[in-house]
Amino acid sequence: MTHKSVLVVGASRGLGFALAEEWLRRGWQVVATERSRSDKLSTLGDRYPGRLTVETTDINDAASIRALDERLADRRLDVLFINAGIARAIKESPATASEGDFLDMMLTNAFSPVRAAEMLRGRVPAGGTIAIMTSELGSIANASGGWQLYSSSKAALNMLMKGYAAKNADDGHTLLLVAPGWVRTEMGGGDATLSVEESIPLVVDMIEANRGRPGLRYVDRFDETLPW
Repeated sequence: MTHKSVLVVGASRGLGFALAEEWLRRGWQVVATERSRSDKLSTLGDRYPGRLTVETTDINDAASIRALDERLADRRLDVLFINAGIARAIKESPATASEGDFLDMMLTNAFSPVRAAEMLRGRVPAGGTIAIMTSELGSIANASGGWQLYSSSKAALNMLMKGYAAKNADDGHTLLLVAPGWVRTEMGGGDATLSVEESIPLVVDMIEANRGRPGLRYVDRFDETLPW
């Protein structure tokens, strides 16, 4: 039996870890990346022997992503899912925020995920899927002023993926910008409206439902299209 294969970039905790666990539960072969050793991923591998490969990489380091691509040279991926995000200065505005906090968010939330997609796209054959975790807060049309700087970084991610999609239209890939909802993780906080268990299975269902649909979509966990 041939198992479908997914690479989850940024899987040591939170939503990325939950994605890796969900795909393993569904019988997939999973490659999960961590920036530093994760006991959670080691334990997860023990639960699913032979189906989880853990790789160390730093999404903000181009050389590290390039090295990951080289290590995966023999792999073909049905899904590449890039999960990267930090939230800083969430109550600040450009007048009060640290420039460093904003630049760090732009690097981690926008620039690095799309760069990783560009570097790893050769692992995904035509008909495969490249997905990146974004947020409903990345919608300019629906902007309410909350989490202003974080929202700007996610809007930038969406814009960079627009450009990526236009330049690589011949790849035949399904491209998804995925908004999972406001989830109770370390970043989302305790006031978030959803548990991981309520969000992530729907995200994986949505990705499966979009298989074989080339082009870019900005969607929520219910597969509803969000306004740019």
